[in-house]
Amino acid sequence: MKLMRDPVTIATGITYDRESIEKWLFTCKNTFCPVTKQTLSPSDHLLLTPNHNLRRLIQSWCTLHASHGVERIPTPKPPVDESQIIKLIKDAKRSPQTQHKCLLRLKSIASSSDSNKKHLETSGIVVDFLASIIMTQKEDNVSTSTDSWSSVIEAVSILHQLELSNVALKALMNLKDKFVDSLLHILRRGHAEVRAFVITLLKNIYSIAEPHQLIGTKLELFVEIAQVLRDQISYAASKAALKLLIELNPWWKNRIKAVEAGMVMVLVEMLLETSERRSCELALNALDQLCGCAEGRAELLKHGGGLAIVSKKILRVSNGASDRAVRILGSISKHSANARVLEDMLEVGVVAKLCLVLQVDCGWKTKERAKMILGLQSTAWKNSSCVPAHLLYTYPS
Repeated sequence: MKLMRDPVTIATGITYDRESIEKWLFTCKNTFCPVTKQTLSPSDHLLLTPNHNLRRLIQSWCTLHASHGVERIPTPKPPVDESQIIKLIKDAKRSPQTQHKCLLRLKSIASSSDSNKKHLETSGIVVDFLASIIMTQKEDNVSTSTDSWSSVIEAVSILHQLELSNVALKALMNLKDKFVDSLLHILRRGHAEVRAFVITLLKNIYSIAEPHQLIGTKLELFVEIAQVLRDQISYAASKAALKLLIELNPWWKNRIKAVEAGMVMVLVEMLLETSERRSCELALNALDQLCGCAEGRAELLKHGGGLAIVSKKILRVSNGASDRAVRILGSISKHSANARVLEDMLEVGVVAKLCLVLQVDCGWKTKERAKMILGLQSTAWKNSSCVPAHLLYTYPS
């Protein structure tokens, strides 16, 4: 059990340590009191009243027991208020130099507590101010060595740090092409860390976008997603890029753009290089979406290792990955199969793997898909010497 360092009372009248209750409310996204289970309104989330009497009692107890090695708990700093935020924003608008200093101050405030993060995010003016800095750099075409560029980097970092709510994300999405174009500009020019922040921010923005906003996605975004995946900036950045791609892919026009951006080749290379479960699942999911169009299937077949690596991932990653891989093979078999493709599928072990799927426990849907593929191409595959005898007996009649 630990002593409270900054006791605060919430709307239900229960007192908690600030760090613990902020984690409960803001990080874990809970909407009720841990003790009473009473539901807390959005305004109640920010109503954390310092319990000064309890804090003084704890500090007095620490002083009395100092001889036993107990250190006195320092008086905590009060959370940021609206007037401080407004003053910072006003000061930031004076010059590029003061702007950068104020951004560093905002970053420090945000990192000091979850409550401060929430205050900055819900104030409205902070997110608008940060977005305006990001959009200005696109217009000015500033050099990466200027104070303006440094401010842009800090603005992106703070937006990432704030963990924006859906309301704030929608406000950014409603800025339309101007804001997204500016983020793409940073993706092309920024260093690894800021590129990771930007791709995560884009993933969050598009996760709440309306269908008409998703359909209108520019080719440039797919080009930058592909580049992030090629560069392997970090595991988190690659995962965010894949999730963003999956968010965009349900629309046919976006699939065509993704294929034009070289995404199929990037995903195949990624599967060849990684065995990490979640990365493989996401890559196969995206590849399955792209194989829903003829252009995507053609690109997969162009890659010498495309069919082989998809087949290899079956039964080696997870049931979900196996199902996606079989779906991809099903798309190829149903829509793109010619004599050469069917021969390649035999030679690289696709048919043998599909027969194996029928023998093991990997989900009935996956088995049904495998059975469908084998039945569809039984004339070409059933009596082939490329399929081991112990697997051939399971071939569906």
